[in-house]
Amino acid sequence: MPDIARLRSADADFAARLDALLAWDAVSNREVQRTVDDIIDAVRARGDAALMEFTARYDRWQPADAAALCIPGARLAQAMELIPLVQRDALAAAAARIRAYAEHQKLKDWSYREPDGTLLGQKVTPLDRVGLYVPGGKAAYPSSVLMNAIPAKVAGVPELVMVVPTPDGELNELVLAAAYIANVDRAFAIGGAQAIAALAYGTESVPACDKVVGPGNIYVATAKRAVFGQVGIDMVAGPSEILILCDGATDPDWIAMDLFSQAEHDEDAQSILVAWDADYLDRVAASIDKLLPTMERRDIIAKALNARGALILAQDADDAAGVANRIAPEHLELSVADPEALAAKIRHAGAIFMGRHTAEALGDYCAGPNHVLPTSGTARFSSPLGVYDFQKRTSLIMASAAGSAELAKTASILARGEGLTAHARSAEYRGKFEV
Repeated sequence: MPDIARLRSADADFAARLDALLAWDAVSNREVQRTVDDIIDAVRARGDAALMEFTARYDRWQPADAAALCIPGARLAQAMELIPLVQRDALAAAAARIRAYAEHQKLKDWSYREPDGTLLGQKVTPLDRVGLYVPGGKAAYPSSVLMNAIPAKVAGVPELVMVVPTPDGELNELVLAAAYIANVDRAFAIGGAQAIAALAYGTESVPACDKVVGPGNIYVATAKRAVFGQVGIDMVAGPSEILILCDGATDPDWIAMDLFSQAEHDEDAQSILVAWDADYLDRVAASIDKLLPTMERRDIIAKALNARGALILAQDADDAAGVANRIAPEHLELSVADPEALAAKIRHAGAIFMGRHTAEALGDYCAGPNHVLPTSGTARFSSPLGVYDFQKRTSLIMASAAGSAELAKTASILARGEGLTAHARSAEYRGKFEV
């Protein structure tokens, strides 16, 4: 059974113990960084030849030629026919909900005119081409395809390029079907840092993209950080996290399973429960011990709970909200009688799941809001992936003659104060005056 940490917010050493529990070094070690740098350099220098070489080395199959790395659109369509009807219907239902939510996020052009006729505004345009990385190692994630691709398409991105590793040359039908239903335009059977390099710099077969999104292992995350600047990226994500605030009235089996739902991702995932009822924490601990042996991924869950899990006793609901804001979790469940009142006290969280019946797992697949969320405390300054991540904003400025004359006075004074005479005179010419 897992030896999950027990903390009390009233203890003098609570802050230090919590910080130690939350600590996560997202920076790659030097060996990973060197490997990734070498891979990126090779892809930039040798293009498709390097992709084939790395595919043989890391995915354990040898492409006959570069064309073999391409997954044709017809193959995506075929996957829809190969998966069971129940999976097809589930993908369609999830896609519809994700799309409906994303439609509400679209940014729009706007402008206004000042009394002298000067126009100021903003023009919104989609990115031209986006690359989507889909993990394909230990597990397949069709939900990641939907969550990344659908907002991009709602934003109006005309070309979406998916890359997915294929260990031993095996394609995952559910992932391909998700790509079809999400309207992915091109797909390639490549993964790892080499796929990120190809999306960032382009090869003879893979087109260079403007932004790269999607989760991956430490090599993928390191590669995304390395190519940032050449392309945009969504984020460099850490391990999955769940924080649950509970008033002690929810079935403890439900809460134990919610903690498992994140811990089963990998050994570094973090699952934390905060309650203000000590007896309830004991009941949840008992549920953990009872239910863990029934889980297929019980070894992973146990390691995650031992390493980074915790049961925290808070003083009251307000204190628990303070703990939540300190943690700034990726996923926050408010399993309480009045979740809306408690949610009003939360400032930092990637997504808030409100009420006893809102399992975080619903958000992972089909509730509608995006499951690509800030991790490792970055919810303090970051937001979930959305349509706005695939659109860019351009300022519009059109000065009238009268407006130019008035603005030139201010611009001239400030420009000369900075010692930039050409700036000043450029404005002064339009204003028809000199200082």
